[in-house]
Amino acid sequence: MLRIGMICPYSLTIPGGVQHQVLGLARSLRAKGHEVRVLGPCDGPPPESFVTPLGNSFLNATNGSVAPLAPDPSASLRTIRALNDEAFDVLHIHEPLAPGPPMTSLLLKLAPIVGTFHSAGESAGYRTLQRQLTWLMKRCDVRTAVSKDALELAQRYFPGDYEVLYNGIELERYQSVEKVKKESAIFFIGRHEPRKGLEVLIQAVIQMPDDVVLWIASDGPETADLKARYGHISKIEWLGRISDSEKYLRLRRSAVFCAPSLHGESFGVVLLEAMAAGTPVVASALPGYRNVATHDVDALLVEPGNVQQLAAALARVIVDSRLSARLVQAGNLQADRHSMMSLATEFEVLYHRALAIEAADGSVHRTPRMLKMFESRILRRSYSTMKGKNKS
Repeated sequence: MLRIGMICPYSLTIPGGVQHQVLGLARSLRAKGHEVRVLGPCDGPPPESFVTPLGNSFLNATNGSVAPLAPDPSASLRTIRALNDEAFDVLHIHEPLAPGPPMTSLLLKLAPIVGTFHSAGESAGYRTLQRQLTWLMKRCDVRTAVSKDALELAQRYFPGDYEVLYNGIELERYQSVEKVKKESAIFFIGRHEPRKGLEVLIQAVIQMPDDVVLWIASDGPETADLKARYGHISKIEWLGRISDSEKYLRLRRSAVFCAPSLHGESFGVVLLEAMAAGTPVVASALPGYRNVATHDVDALLVEPGNVQQLAAALARVIVDSRLSARLVQAGNLQADRHSMMSLATEFEVLYHRALAIEAADGSVHRTPRMLKMFESRILRRSYSTMKGKNKS
């Protein structure tokens, strides 16, 4: 049994792919008997009893999206205190170079560290601060990436050895939902921002028969503008933010799940969720989505931004029951290969590898100069350990 500290850069009370992975992996590791606590910003009550909130988040523009980060000094101080009090055996930092709790945890290094990189595409922060961040990356014992695209971004600026461990899904949460009759509905869930391609989907649905309904879940910076232009269309239902239980049910009920993103997707976990729920998938042919979906095998993939192709693919799946059944069958097999419990088992191996690296190294990571003022008061465990090793 390990005491694992899992650090999330983004607000755990705001829906997001990284947050979903962090909480799901923590639940699976806890089910395997480990003591896991998730540390991260929260803009409200913590979503799980094992979450330690580190303060509110601030919206920051990144990778064509807006990320709810906590880069303020108060969040860093809470991180320092939590890490010191908990005395974790190992730390698992998601997006280790993100400002706020991840970077603070990496800087302190109060335990062996496994770092997971999620982002793909380009990073202005990596490009601008590459020299400083390269030094910081030396404090990460084991590096992982969630996809080949995330690996490419990380290695471009920080060369080294990485393990590619694809994201997982908690299969039982989707498969336990009672089977219901499919409706002529297309389901979309995701942040309403340009890179997600929601307007492309709306324009495609407008061209389809009147008995086809589009369910749009969640919200974002484009919501008000899209509603102003398309809110009068009766076949579109704006659901707003929905609970996980309603998401699972909507996935079960819909005839097709659509992910029309235009760019910036490192991994298609949302496609796996639909597959696990027994719903056929139509998505953009992005590299990130190709990590989990193959055209005409377990999904239909279309050119990003092509309204006509998207409308035709959606119509095919809704009308052709044989095609739909074939995609669902292959999708179920693909989802099974990405079980969160299997991912937890793989991370167990990496946690023990990080512990072995620390035991074999025998070196001491000294407290950075900027944190010396806190050393005797806050970093009690690190300080006493360092003095003992220096005496020996």
